[in-house]
Amino acid sequence: MPTDCISYQTSGYFSALIQDYLDQKPTLQSLYNNFPTLENFEKQIQEKQSNFDNRNRISLVETLKKQYQNIELSDLTKQNIELLALENTFTVTTGHQLNLFSGPLYFLYKIISTINLTKELKSKYPSINFVPIYWMATEDHDFEEINYFNFKGKKFRWNKESTGPVGRLSTEGLAEFLEIYSLELGSNTNANTLKKLFEDSYLKHDNLADATRFLANSLFANYGLVIFDADDANLKQAFIPFAKEELEKQTSFNTVQKTIESLKEYTIQVNPREINLFYIEDDLRERIIFENNKYFVNNTKISFSKEEIFQVLENNPEKFSPNVIMRPLYQEIILPNLCYIGGGGEIAYWLELKSFFDAVNITFPMLLVRNSVLLSTEKQAKKADNLGLTWKDLFTKQENLVNAITHKISPFPIDLTPQKEMLKTQFEYLYNLANQTDKSFSGAVKAQEVKQTKGLENLEKRLLKAQKRKLSDQLQRVTDLQCELFPNNSLQERQSNFSEFYLEKGEQLIPLLIQKLKPLEMNFNIITI
Repeated sequence: MPTDCISYQTSGYFSALIQDYLDQKPTLQSLYNNFPTLENFEKQIQEKQSNFDNRNRISLVETLKKQYQNIELSDLTKQNIELLALENTFTVTTGHQLNLFSGPLYFLYKIISTINLTKELKSKYPSINFVPIYWMATEDHDFEEINYFNFKGKKFRWNKESTGPVGRLSTEGLAEFLEIYSLELGSNTNANTLKKLFEDSYLKHDNLADATRFLANSLFANYGLVIFDADDANLKQAFIPFAKEELEKQTSFNTVQKTIESLKEYTIQVNPREINLFYIEDDLRERIIFENNKYFVNNTKISFSKEEIFQVLENNPEKFSPNVIMRPLYQEIILPNLCYIGGGGEIAYWLELKSFFDAVNITFPMLLVRNSVLLSTEKQAKKADNLGLTWKDLFTKQENLVNAITHKISPFPIDLTPQKEMLKTQFEYLYNLANQTDKSFSGAVKAQEVKQTKGLENLEKRLLKAQKRKLSDQLQRVTDLQCELFPNNSLQERQSNFSEFYLEKGEQLIPLLIQKLKPLEMNFNIITI
């Protein structure tokens, strides 16, 4: 079985910005607060303790109790909600969209990273309480991103219209979806468990937020996970002064734009708007735009004067929804949070935000790249062994992998470097000769060198191509295995739904992941199931 370790930096699946962040490149150190090590949490705790409004704990606990009133809580989750009222309790948070039936596998990995980090922190700092939070992205409105999941290479899509915040979206129509999905699941014990889980989550709850809360609670309640919906008028009271500053001064735009200018060598994840707030109702989530001394709700006839929009904000703060730039600030205002755990793309946009947090005097959280995982069956691991493949090989882009394996298993060298070196030596002699005669001869020598070198390179390419045809059976076994592990030439965790693996492992799947994942090690986990 392949045993080599794959770091995030060498996996080939993380951006240059994230690789440099993980390497703690000095030029990026102004973009984050404390790098996520166990020891650094002591400083983060002290900073958050001194800069968090503990009055917000009251509304936080009240809201959570209200949101959980129709859900059966585990003792550990109930205890964690109560602990949030105490000043020595802090959170570790991950966020995720309300993807249908959890969406891609990394939904699990985000939450397990969060749970496991709180365990490590409790061990290191026993006098402090640490609560794992899953922040549901209920106020998002891009339904096309969340209305499907992939199962065994097939896409299962929920066809429905949606214009407002997805958390408020009705689950009507998912009974028919379940009928189609059930046919693919089969009828063994684990399949029946999945059918019941889908039915209890989506057919017994009226909206997507409640359905997702039930699903996540069913999977993770025994580990004390607290599932949180911030689309709440009571919680947004604390956000009012920050939303007012955003409407009046556009602080986020001005600060983030300066940070982006310092990141020109990287791909920018998100760009701020002049006002980074939406106006929301049940069937509406549209940007707020300021023009000609008035505030307009994009694509509607709704408009406000400055006094009017401030009045609406005071009376109905739930009508104001933070976008991707402002949402992290909202999170850190209402949660006693120490660390945000997210994928590479999320951490990349968080790295744009520290100057904004500094400007509004809110403590910037530690940023941890979530665990990434490749799940392999025993059969697949054995195939890799038999083919002489390492995990590093399998992470290689397919064309490069095929070329490397062709070179490796070819009975004779395909590399014509020795012949190129001989050619170079021959032309060195000719150049010396040319220096002793007419200069026009040098040009003829150069032209001939270019022609013959190009000829050898073309022969090398044709030789490689010929060997690929001759070794096609062996190479096909290699690419078949890689395609199984990396569907659509992408990471498995971004493509497959957890149900595909739950069918095989059942209720053992999550405990196995809980046991294996170490959030602070920052290596790609390869787990044989």
